[in-house]
Amino acid sequence: MSDLLVLRALGIGDLLVAVPALRGLRRAFPRDRMVLAAPATLGELVALTGVVDELLPTPELGALRWSDPDPAVAVNLHGAGPESTADLVATRPGRLFAHRHEAFPELAGPSWVEDQPEARRWCRLLAWYGVDADPTELALTRPAVPSAAPEAVVVHPGAAFGARRWPPDRFAAVARRLREAGYRVVVTGSDAERALAERVAAGAGLPERAVLAGRLGLSDLAALVAGASLLVSNDTGIGHLATAYGTPSVVLYGPTSPARWGPPPDREQHRVLWAGQVGDPFTDEPSAGLLRLTVPDVLEATAEVLAATGARSPATDAVDQR
Repeated sequence: MSDLLVLRALGIGDLLVAVPALRGLRRAFPRDRMVLAAPATLGELVALTGVVDELLPTPELGALRWSDPDPAVAVNLHGAGPESTADLVATRPGRLFAHRHEAFPELAGPSWVEDQPEARRWCRLLAWYGVDADPTELALTRPAVPSAAPEAVVVHPGAAFGARRWPPDRFAAVARRLREAGYRVVVTGSDAERALAERVAAGAGLPERAVLAGRLGLSDLAALVAGASLLVSNDTGIGHLATAYGTPSVVLYGPTSPARWGPPPDREQHRVLWAGQVGDPFTDEPSAGLLRLTVPDVLEATAEVLAATGARSPATDAVDQR
C-alpha cells in the first residue's frame, strides 16, 4: 500500500473547508493510506470526514515528522508556500501537489489566487493535477454521541482574535430575546472562553447549566451543532460545522469576506451578516465593520431563518449535565 500524505496544520474551520479536497483525493487514490498532517486536537473531527486513514500530529509548520517510507504522493493543502511546500519536499514524495512558488522553480503547479472561496481553492489545485473534487461536498458524518441540548439555539460568542468577536453584551441581548421567545438557548466556547460564555449567559438571564463552554469535546460539539435548531456565531470554526450538518445559522463576519470563508451562497438556511468592510483579522479589538452589525440586524436574521426552517422552541428542557 502506498502513502498519500496531506498537510493541513491549521484550525477547525481550515480543516472543514478542505473536506471537499480530501474527498476528491480519496476517490482518486482509493487504495492508498491517506495520512493527514494536522493538529492532534482535531482528531475527532478528522474521523468524521470518513476519508482519512491516519492523523499525523502536526501542530504547525516546521513540525511535520515523517518517518515512514517516502510517500507516493504529498499534497499541500496548507498554503501558498514556501514553508509548507518545504515541509513536504523534505519527505521525498514521488509526486508533490502544490501551488507554484518561486522558491521551488522545479515544481509545476497552478498559481496562487488570493481572493476565492477556500473550498474552491483546494479543489482548483487538485484539478490542475487531474483530480476531480467538488467544493460543495462539505458534509461530515454525524457523531455517534448524543447532543447535550437537542434542538437548542447555540450561541457562540468567541473567536481566535478580537477582530472577529462581536461584543458580548450584543450576544447577550440576542440570546435574551431568543430565550424570551421560548427557545432553549445554550452558550458554547472553549475552556479559555468560559468566562466570556458565562458573561453572555448572565446578560441573557440564562442559568449556569446553559453554559457549555469548556465542557464539550469536538465530537460533542459536532453532535450539538448537528442537532441544533439554530447557530448564532462569529466567523469561526463552529460556523463551518453548521454548514457541514446543514444546521440553520446566522454568522457574523467582520474583517474578512464571507465570499471567501462563508457557506455556499445557494444554501438558504445559512445567513451571513457582513458590513462589507475588510480589515486586519488578527487585531485584539472588534473590527469596525463587525461593530456596524447591530442587535436588530442579528435578531431580524435569526427570525427569518427560524421561520423558514420551522424550528420548535422547547425552552424548558434541561441541559444534559454529563
